Amino acid sequence: MTVAATLLTSCGGSKTTTAEADKFDYTVEQFADLQILRYKVPGFEELTLKQKELIYYLTEAALEGRDILFDQNGKYNLRIRRMLEAVYTNYQGDKTTPDFKNMEVYLKRVWFSNGIHHHYGTEKFVPNFSQEFLKQAVLGIDAQLLPLAEEQTAEQLCAELFPVIFDPTVMPKRVNQADGEDLVLTSACNYYDGVTQKEAESFYSALKDPKDETPVSYGLNSRLVKENGKLEEKVWKVGGLYTQAIEKIVYWLKKAEGVAENEAQKAVITKLIQFYETGNLKDFDEYAILWVKDLDSRIDFVNGFTESYGDPLGMKASWESLVNFKDLESTHRTEIISSNAQWFEDHSPVDKSFKKEKVKGVSAKVITAAILAGDLYPATAIGINLPNANWIRAHHGSKSVTIGNITDAYNKAAHGNGFNEEFVYSDAEIQLIDAYSDLTDELHTDLHECLGHGSGKLLPGVDPDALKAYGSTIEEARADLFGLYYVADPKLVELGLLSSPDAYKAQYYTYLMNGLMTQLVRIEPGNTVEEAHMRNRQLIARWVFEKGAADKVVELVKKDGKTYVVINDYQKVRELFGELLAEIQRIKSTGDFEGARSLVENYAVKVDPALHAEVLERYKKLNLAPYKGFVNPKYELVTDENGNVTDVTVSYDEGYVEQMLRYSTDYSPLPSINN
Repeated sequence: MTVAATLLTSCGGSKTTTAEADKFDYTVEQFADLQILRYKVPGFEELTLKQKELIYYLTEAALEGRDILFDQNGKYNLRIRRMLEAVYTNYQGDKTTPDFKNMEVYLKRVWFSNGIHHHYGTEKFVPNFSQEFLKQAVLGIDAQLLPLAEEQTAEQLCAELFPVIFDPTVMPKRVNQADGEDLVLTSACNYYDGVTQKEAESFYSALKDPKDETPVSYGLNSRLVKENGKLEEKVWKVGGLYTQAIEKIVYWLKKAEGVAENEAQKAVITKLIQFYETGNLKDFDEYAILWVKDLDSRIDFVNGFTESYGDPLGMKASWESLVNFKDLESTHRTEIISSNAQWFEDHSPVDKSFKKEKVKGVSAKVITAAILAGDLYPATAIGINLPNANWIRAHHGSKSVTIGNITDAYNKAAHGNGFNEEFVYSDAEIQLIDAYSDLTDELHTDLHECLGHGSGKLLPGVDPDALKAYGSTIEEARADLFGLYYVADPKLVELGLLSSPDAYKAQYYTYLMNGLMTQLVRIEPGNTVEEAHMRNRQLIARWVFEKGAADKVVELVKKDGKTYVVINDYQKVRELFGELLAEIQRIKSTGDFEGARSLVENYAVKVDPALHAEVLERYKKLNLAPYKGFVNPKYELVTDENGNVTDVTVSYDEGYVEQMLRYSTDYSPLPSINN
């Protein structure tokens, strides 16, 4: 489970340590609705040689999985990417024409989204270059450079791929969440083939035993297909689907195994390798338990099939990786929170029957990201809480992380961008935001990841997948509300985490402004809200706005012809957050599908077209990009004349196009067609 970055305001209070840090260029380039940033890896040079070597091997394992996500996001993505890259790097015509320039932007977007659909909204990109231009460009290069199927010609490749690129009716959405439609048949993601939603749900329902208290995450690591009229899973493993990439991942994991920091970490890596080799989901659960119990290692990582946001049914997991090490100084904050986990659970406003009697194994830390990969690259979460299996969390606990250097890069890049001046109601709110927003953002993320996702419990016999397509939105809303409720609690001042009892107001204002208004800049005119994190934020904000309307708790007011959010009663907002948290925990604990459906469809999906148009117009004048992503640092092994590793260096000067083309050359083991 992840916390996605919200629209970042021009917050004050960013940490700056040295003059050198001030000179670091966090911005790389901007195109379409995207801004590319870079992040520093502070503290890497102070790690031991063995720790640096471990990070190097884990980053290599991370980068080898890139093709997997492209193919998971759509069956034509690898061929389209490789065709466009071949044209981009071998085109002999005029590269200053609008057609070529627009094709370049399209390719950059494909790289960013790991496919032809928007990484967040999931709608298909509209190419601003002509079919005629692309066809002539494809036919004008050596056919051996193209991703041709066996005995396929370049002409036939164009005939196959061009409708996917240019026809708006072909595969229009990667993940369709429209109520009443067949979500599997209408989604372009590559997790199902020839299967209807009803068939998929029935297939997995038949596998589940309601009495099994330790169920595997059915469907997590496979594509469900129908062949010869029979449903079967094609498992992602060594010797199975995606074996070419998984074998490379395993190669580097074995290298990492040899330089593990301790026996516990070595056992984690060994078990993950075993899972990749067997594809057995019991092995995955055993790996997750070992991973959550390894609390002593400085270096940590995620590598594998993890989050299910990309599956319309919320079962199949996209491939991702994150290599990181603990930020020892900043982790003090999260350790205070996790050590008080039982207090927060006991004082939650939810019904007692839905609370955990004993909170187990909650650990939290602030980490420094060393590499982002798969579904965490280029766009990444700012917080992660794993594992996702409810029974593992209940019996063994969970790990929560806040990615400190990513948050810091966001804040530094956003500083002084004019966003607050345009959308915040008055100087009083701006002063609150400048004084407290960086810290309250971090605390909200900590509470969301560390405690929110781990709070509460399912009642006996409740299917973890009972909420189906609404599960992700409800779960993110539950964790967000937990954080929102407690960021205003006097307990945080008592614990020394906040210096002022009014600090929470900065978080409440920016959250409601985002949920009611400013996140709409991420949506095309006429579209509804689709992505789970955006739905969750609108659900919370719209529900609070409606329930507090009679008392004018929160208002949308006009000033100088512009709409602003005004909060008149912050304490009442907190009470409403508590009421909604109690209801959403009830829905989660009891598996109330209709309750989830009603909340999401009534509050989370619809967009006010007039307000949307106004927000888009105001945002456009700021010349900002609503979405951010990152280029990675580059690591290199230094060896002596005998091949012994003497150092690992890190550099930050690689550009976006340069990095993407290098990754497509050096880390692209999958064939273009994976069946």
